Amino acid sequence: MLSNFKTCSPKFFFIPFLISYLFLLSANVYSQQINWISINELEDVLKTNEKNIIIDIYTNWCGPCKLMEKNTFQNKYISKFINENYHAVKFNAEGNETVTFTEKVFQNPNFDVKRVNTRNATHEFTRFLGVSAYPTTIFLDKDMSLITPVRGYLIPKQLEIYLELFKNDQYKKITSQLDFDNFIKSFESNILD
Repeated sequence: MLSNFKTCSPKFFFIPFLISYLFLLSANVYSQQINWISINELEDVLKTNEKNIIIDIYTNWCGPCKLMEKNTFQNKYISKFINENYHAVKFNAEGNETVTFTEKVFQNPNFDVKRVNTRNATHEFTRFLGVSAYPTTIFLDKDMSLITPVRGYLIPKQLEIYLELFKNDQYKKITSQLDFDNFIKSFESNILD
């Protein structure tokens, strides 16, 4: 019976090892997690740590929202940068959460529990922010005042520009299109291709 047993050459052991190694390497590049908080936690967090705010406005049915979560927010550089420089909030634009923001209460009175993974009623907070497309990335300053919304799916290098610009008060120096164009021209990405 042992005579029928064939030995495996080293290359058969190397291939699974190589595949495992490449998987772990790619997971390391894309597996960093953002420390998301809810809108309701924001005011308390700002009392102890003043940073500007990024809000990911998404819906359950939105394909580009899911791609942005997977390809952009899970990018190691982007997630680390957000964790270090921002308070990150994730908000379902059609969810049923009751939100308190700057002492105002927002709800979704027309939310339909039967339509959780399809289009649902728009949350009052979504309308308050003026969001009408998903995904939208909202930037707020540490006083919870709007800096700007950025509509649409952003790849990591696109989001990186906004993250760098709005992480502190540097954006206040941009007072014209020419200033913004010069910022873009001089910007050097830290994301490896």
